[in-house]
Amino acid sequence: MSEQRKYVLISDSTCDLPSEIVSQMGIKLMKFTFEIDGKTYPDGGMEFHDFYDMMRHGSSTKTSQISPSQAEITFEEALKRGFDILCLSFSSGLSGTYNSACIARDNLMEKYPKAKIICIDSLCASTGEGLLLYKAWEKKRAGMGIDELARWIEENKLHLCHLFTVDDLKYLQRGGRISKATAVAGSILGIRPILHVDDEGRLVSIGKVRGRKQSLNKLIELMEERVSGYDNPVIGICHGDCWGDADYVADMARKKLGQNIKIIVSYTGTVIGAHSGPGTLAFFFMGDKR
Repeated sequence: MSEQRKYVLISDSTCDLPSEIVSQMGIKLMKFTFEIDGKTYPDGGMEFHDFYDMMRHGSSTKTSQISPSQAEITFEEALKRGFDILCLSFSSGLSGTYNSACIARDNLMEKYPKAKIICIDSLCASTGEGLLLYKAWEKKRAGMGIDELARWIEENKLHLCHLFTVDDLKYLQRGGRISKATAVAGSILGIRPILHVDDEGRLVSIGKVRGRKQSLNKLIELMEERVSGYDNPVIGICHGDCWGDADYVADMARKKLGQNIKIIVSYTGTVIGAHSGPGTLAFFFMGDKR
């Protein structure tokens, strides 16, 4: 039996994991870019609090996905060092980044015929993608081979639940996620939407409540409905510069899931945050259905 080639995990910056965890994992993250008030930065290229504060004061934002050429350069760096590649990409329901990775793979296979490049559409977003990546890294570290790990990701990615709410509907309205009339009415009435990422990796509203605290409690309530039968030693929470709300949801999660669970808390990054806005609170865990 021939010796199995070593492989690396590659993903993108929309996984919204804390920098210390990214450093711990040693995984290459391809950077999206964002623009704020006409100036372009790499994802995470400015202080998160400053970014959200600028949005609060009316700054305009745009984002750009990873190009095929960017993915090709990143992949070839690993291939030149003799590594195979497993690339986990931001949901194809929200971005063309997975397609860019596939184009890069196809462009490189003729040049590196002995290499293996596996591209996976995570159908996940933000720290949902990050939590799936973290679990994949743990399994790779435990010795799981590239093919087995790819199968595990495909079999489990639709059990990665995403639940979130936002504090101001205007950002979702700007991105075309809700109508202007809905945003205006919701703001007047104090309506907070409850959203998730569905099995096609798209952002979908699944309910609405009145008031911020009620929306946070609803996230926990929905988690309890979905989590049955799944062990959750680690969960994820990300937020748009609202640490107090993140701490509240983390405390509630520990009461429901046990005090010993590991909770990865991070900022919603500058690319995802450009579309969801300040006050976003998102909660990620494994469950029986999304």
